[in-house]
Amino acid sequence: MHNTFSIPAGFQFAGLHCGLKQNATRQDLALILSERAAVAVGAYTQNRVFAAPVALDRARTPTEGARVVVINSGNANACTGKRGMRDAEQMARLAAEAVGVAEDAALVLSTGIIGEFLPMEKIAQGIPRVAAVLDSDEASVTSAARGMMTTDTVEKIASRKFQASGHEACVLGLAKGAAMIGPNMATMLALVTTDAAVETEFAQEALREAVQETFNCISVDGHMSTNDTVLLLANGASGVELTTEELRSQFRRALREVCADLARAIVEDAEGASHLITLDITGCASRDEAHRVARAIAESPLVKTAVCGADPNWGRIVSAAGYAGVPFDPNEVVLTLNGETLYEHGTPTDFDAAAVSQSIRDRRETHIELRLSRGNVSLRFWTADLTAEYVRLNADYHT
Repeated sequence: MHNTFSIPAGFQFAGLHCGLKQNATRQDLALILSERAAVAVGAYTQNRVFAAPVALDRARTPTEGARVVVINSGNANACTGKRGMRDAEQMARLAAEAVGVAEDAALVLSTGIIGEFLPMEKIAQGIPRVAAVLDSDEASVTSAARGMMTTDTVEKIASRKFQASGHEACVLGLAKGAAMIGPNMATMLALVTTDAAVETEFAQEALREAVQETFNCISVDGHMSTNDTVLLLANGASGVELTTEELRSQFRRALREVCADLARAIVEDAEGASHLITLDITGCASRDEAHRVARAIAESPLVKTAVCGADPNWGRIVSAAGYAGVPFDPNEVVLTLNGETLYEHGTPTDFDAAAVSQSIRDRRETHIELRLSRGNVSLRFWTADLTAEYVRLNADYHT
């Protein structure tokens, strides 16, 4: 999803293989170091079943003293009881020791299979090794991003810059995710770093807003993970301080755009998907209404399989909106697909089904717009189609 990207000052990155994944060429451990104390805030899964690293990070954020994040893939350390919590705490302690910072300055992310204990001897050997190769170049960032991947086929990295008083600040995000994507927060792992100086309360507010507009507007399969976490670390190394409303607005925009790039990239990389589906829900009375309609359509297996089969089945889309729990008049609904109006005034239009079908088949992205007549609130939501390959991948995931 990227050719090149910018790296915020005062951060170092690394990733390597330590033996959690069977394939020795695939990284499974990553480390991100802030060279100075950083504000750290998080957004976490709302699943009642949550992993040990989520519990640890929730307890340690928000903070103004974060220094290091250690990430493993291949094992989620979820549903692992007291031992899982001890293992997460040991990961944090080992990472802190490896870079010479206080233990409570370390945060932990884990992703992979649920219900298996971490092979801590491999992680204990790997953390000093990954700390030894920390660097601030593109290769190191890419390696760290790969260390987060499970069934992802490509690393997910996005960045933005903004100017202030002759200084330049950078926001850089890394994410992983391809399935078990059904967010009510973030539904994957994401780590966003910035060298702007961001006050803790504002950082939490800005992250919450960005997550609502991006990671909470994606779904692959409607399945909310046990490990969902988005962390934002801000170390101020650029010298840019958000002293005016304009600078705060610039930071919000950069953060939102980075998160949107990462969120879209997750859906583009959805397991087995042949289509990215962009949903624009317009004419709603509130954001909650728009979100409910979007999610109902996005998570309908019948809508998703129709797109997979290049079937412009307007009835599945309209009926999914109809059970979203939002009151609307069907006679005032307008549905367009790839720019062609399929339904309005309560009935289908006289559209060329073969041409619309071909437009779905010929494009990687399918654009669906559903317009209600209840207000002026709109929302964009991304999902993916449902293919036989998705079923195969997830049927064979553990067996």
